[in-house]
Amino acid sequence: MSINEFGGGQQAQSDVLVVTTNDVPGYRVERVIGEVFGLTVRSRNVGSQIGAGLKSLIGGELKGLTKTLVETRNQAMERLVEQARARGANAILAFRFDVTEAADLGTEVCAYGTAVVIAPQQ
Repeated sequence: MSINEFGGGQQAQSDVLVVTTNDVPGYRVERVIGEVFGLTVRSRNVGSQIGAGLKSLIGGELKGLTKTLVETRNQAMERLVEQARARGANAILAFRFDVTEAADLGTEVCAYGTAVVIAPQQ
């Protein structure tokens, strides 16, 4: 797998800036819209679970599961940005991920943060 399959994050051309910080240097928050989140739940693939079980016996990275988690996080982040954009935001502050098991059926990934409108400082 290439490095692109293991990476994630915001698209370069996005009109909604996503940061993990509480502010953006050189910008001021004009309006706080509120919490936004993007959520997805992925079920486990039986084939990858069997492969992961075998791999865990000898050690090493579970590449199939890693790729699935990256795809899942990217989907949650896309939904987060869509929600923020729909509410009129141009930025998301204090961005985080939360990952949990969903009733032994799969993995729940929630991307969340605070939707805001920012403007350059003058």
